[in-house]
Amino acid sequence: MLSAESITWLISNGAMEWPGKLRGDGLLLTLGSPLQPLTAPGTLVIDLADQSSIECLYGEPVTDWKTHGLMPGEMLLGAVEEPLRLGAELMGMIGGLSHLARVGLAVHVTSPFVLPGWNGHLTLELVNTGPAVLRLHHGMPLARLLVFALDGPRDDDIASHPFYGREADLRSRYADEFPVLLDPEVT
Repeated sequence: MLSAESITWLISNGAMEWPGKLRGDGLLLTLGSPLQPLTAPGTLVIDLADQSSIECLYGEPVTDWKTHGLMPGEMLLGAVEEPLRLGAELMGMIGGLSHLARVGLAVHVTSPFVLPGWNGHLTLELVNTGPAVLRLHHGMPLARLLVFALDGPRDDDIASHPFYGREADLRSRYADEFPVLLDPEVT
């Protein structure tokens, strides 16, 4: 894991870009825009092999907001305010702030890894597991990203992920990325 001094040096030398703040030896991730609400689908089943079925989960993105109430049991996708670019020799790990977990807010419910070459705004999956509505504020700190150096550089500085750098689209692209041949006889 890299120290704050090493991270600051990497930023000043262009090996990574981060316009936000550091907290200890990590990058402080704050909540930005858009927010992507999940809605009750018109069907009881979302077919993860069918991108149009996945699209049924999402409401309209919320772009102009100051506060947002997250209901108990509700899930919301939120963009990190600050863009991040990691060089080919760097990777990151996202961890939520424990103060928020202690009030029922799960901040990042997926793999913590940010792969080398990431370039864009990270997406956080916010879930209210507590008994009360949680009021979110634009710009509030939610998580931090620890930065690690790889033991050897990659061939290029661009990650080979088809959805890196996509602006303002936080929705899942699972079926687009992992297509399967659909069997019309399976329901």
